[in-house]
Amino acid sequence: MSQKHLIIFDWDGTLMDSVGRIVSSMQATAKALELPVPLATDVQHIIGLSLAPAIEQLFGGLAEPQLRQFIRRYSDEYVTFNQTPTPLFNGIEVMLDSLRKHHLLAVATGKARRGLNRVLAETSLHTHFVATRTADETAGKPDPLMLQQLINEAQTSAARTIMVGDSIYDMEMAKNAGVTAIGVSYGVHSHAQLLAAGASTVVDSPAALHHYLETVLPQSPEDLSHVS
Repeated sequence: MSQKHLIIFDWDGTLMDSVGRIVSSMQATAKALELPVPLATDVQHIIGLSLAPAIEQLFGGLAEPQLRQFIRRYSDEYVTFNQTPTPLFNGIEVMLDSLRKHHLLAVATGKARRGLNRVLAETSLHTHFVATRTADETAGKPDPLMLQQLINEAQTSAARTIMVGDSIYDMEMAKNAGVTAIGVSYGVHSHAQLLAAGASTVVDSPAALHHYLETVLPQSPEDLSHVS
């Protein structure tokens, strides 16, 4: 079993500033398919879920052919048509470079594998993570399976694992897996929402997250249960 800590990051809204592109792509897809166009706040609320449950929350139960059409159109909107920039949040790359010297890093995301592989290649961050999981290859958030698989692959334990995310679904998934949850309020859900969903700590900027992980998270291999 690894003696290092495992820090698992959500992607959208935690490492990458992609919320605006997700919202506008979802709205454009709804308009193209002549469905009611959701409010930006409603789309923000479902970010973190895998795509099919997110669509169901926004539009109700679509017939299977319409659901498949929506997923294809949304993918085209997000990848090809939408030009909204999706940069990494300021300081994220520096933080990851520093953390990986002492800890194991991983990603647990509601993105599909195709989408995660694309952004990992675009940002050149694929070498930073020992393991990644996407919603189309395992159970989606807040089911704990994604985290359990990452913990097993990293050969560590839930006691040595932290989940970092910006959504209530990240916090609930961490709680369901018995993993310490750290919320970031610069993404889709508020400080209060993240705490209510199970976050042990909430930080308000990437700089604060970096500081917390470097100074509060111990670098020696011991139980993380005191990090709360």
